[in-house]
Parts: sequence; structure tokens; C-alpha cells
Amino acid sequence: MKLSKFKYNLPDELISLHPSKNRDESRLLVLNRQTGNIEHKIFKDVMDYFNDKDVMVFNNTKVFPARLYGNKEKTGAQIEVFLLRELNRELRLWDVLVDPARKIRIGNKLYFGDDDLLVAEVIDNTTSRGRTLRFLFDGTYDEFKDTLFKLGETPLPKIINRPVEEEDADRYQTVFAKHEGAVAAPTAGLHFSRELLKRLEIKGVEFAEITLHVGLGNFRSVDVEDLTKHKMDSEQIWIKEEAVNIVNTAKEEKHRVCAVGTTVMRTLETSVSTNGMLKPFEGWTNKFIFPPYDFSVADSMISNFHLPLSTLLMMVSAFAGYDHLMNAYKEAINEKYHFGTYGDAMLII
Repeated sequence: MKLSKFKYNLPDELISLHPSKNRDESRLLVLNRQTGNIEHKIFKDVMDYFNDKDVMVFNNTKVFPARLYGNKEKTGAQIEVFLLRELNRELRLWDVLVDPARKIRIGNKLYFGDDDLLVAEVIDNTTSRGRTLRFLFDGTYDEFKDTLFKLGETPLPKIINRPVEEEDADRYQTVFAKHEGAVAAPTAGLHFSRELLKRLEIKGVEFAEITLHVGLGNFRSVDVEDLTKHKMDSEQIWIKEEAVNIVNTAKEEKHRVCAVGTTVMRTLETSVSTNGMLKPFEGWTNKFIFPPYDFSVADSMISNFHLPLSTLLMMVSAFAGYDHLMNAYKEAINEKYHFGTYGDAMLII
């Protein structure tokens, strides 16, 4: 598969800048990956496709306010700092991206908040944009974290080209978010409301949770035509014994297993036994899934509509079948579905 196969024309007006009024009332395109048949529904209709003892697997990662705006010492130039991950809790070391990167050198101090509430020193230049910052803070770790997150902003993707609004703090987070560590939301999960989860539960659908702390690698562009040469950024994942038992029981009893989102699909496919069963795992994954690929665990998936040339689009096309998926995207564009993070959803069965 070549990169150019994943180019398609997406009109700007179809990139959603705001979430739907209610989580479970975005539109839903249902694609049958055997026949290519397409149905048009509302997201809460997803209930109709699942039965007693079927399993939905969710990513329970929680997004933290990762985007900070500060000023550089002496010049006062505004700098955007994107927190990627905490490297050392005691030393307050963080792996970050800075913009504009060319102005930031080792030894520079950056100031954040009114009265320079927080100060950071650049101690390492790891890549052209990446830096390691040491935050200089005298209080306890909890006080430091509170200050850092108070100054931070919900890290909406740049494709949502508008200022962050109050509702984003809630809507750019799934209702089942638990474990803090993601810098981007697992977007397929954003469509689930508490009411819909309750109705699925009453119907007998079971839920399993995994954790993948979504990193910026999801948005990194692919720069090679030959997809086998592309390297994904590593992301931290946890698959607990409880989730393994729920998923494997469903597989053994021939019930449906649905991966809610590409992050869940990547996590499940990272830890599979030779007979196609899920195994517990704690560590890192840089798994890149693109066609052709044989999936072992899930037999259905929920996904948003992804942007051209994205690794997310490549993974979904591997699951749905390239021709079926591109045909469905063409229909979604004709029907004016919304694309991207706050866009509409797709169920592939």
C-alpha cells in the first residue's frame, strides 16, 4: 500500500469545529465490511447492532490540559509549550514540544501565568521541535501538578481552528475517562453518553476497558510513499487481566467484540497469542496497522471519519477493506457527514 492511495478531497466545511449538541446524537454511518452495504443512522442506534454478551472495548485514558502559553526570558516572546509526557516526577522533568522551536535553546528560562507563577528551564534539545523542560517549583508535587494543569489548556488538535471554549474541557473527554496521561482524546469514545452506556448494559452488552495514553503520533504526517518505511511514535498501554477475560470469553462463545476506536484496536492487536486470544500486557506499542492486515481480536469497530493521508485512515481501511471504506467516505462526503475529532461516527460490522 502506498501513501497516495489514502488521499481524498475533503471540503474544509466538513471538518467539525464543535461537538454535536448531545454526545449520542451525532450521525452514524454503518458499513458492512463483507457486502459493502451502507446504512445511515444516529449514533444511539448503535444499540440495534449489539446483543446480550457482546463486548465493547473502551480506552479509559484521560486527557490532561497539555497546551501552555508562556514567555521567553529577556525577549518576552510568546512560546507555546505542548506537554507530551512526564519523565521524572521528583525532578519535575517533562518531555515537550515548543513552538516556535528555533528560538528555544538549552539554558533558556520560560515563564508561565500571571506573576510568573511557574518557571521552566530548557535542559535538553532532543529533536528539532522536542525539548526537555525542568519546572522550577518549591511546593509539593500535588501543588505543582495543580498549578501546571490550571495554567494548561484543553489540547484540541490544530485542525479545530478556533479558540478553546468552556465546553471543550468536558466534551474533549470521554464519560469513562479514568487514567490521566493522554494529550489527545480517543475520539470514537466521545459519542457515548452515560444514558447510552446504561441502555447497552441493560441489553446485556458487556464492557472491557484498556488504557492507551494517546500521543501526538496520531497526528504526525506520513512522509514516505512506501508505508512499510513509516515509524509510529510509541504510546504507553495497559491490558489488565479483567479485560482479557471478558474479551476472550466473548470470542470463545462467538459473541461480537467491538473495538471502540483506533487506539483500542491498536492496543488489542499489540498483545495477541498465537491462537488469536488477547493477553495481559503493560508497556509500550508503536504498532502501525495498514492494509493488508489480518485482525485477531475484534470483529467490529467504531471510528470517526479520519483525515486524508492519516495513519488512522490507514488502520480503518485495513479493517473495513480499502475499497469498501473509500466508497463509504465518498458517500459520507456526499451526505455532508462531519469529519475529524468532533465529527460523526462510523460502525464497521
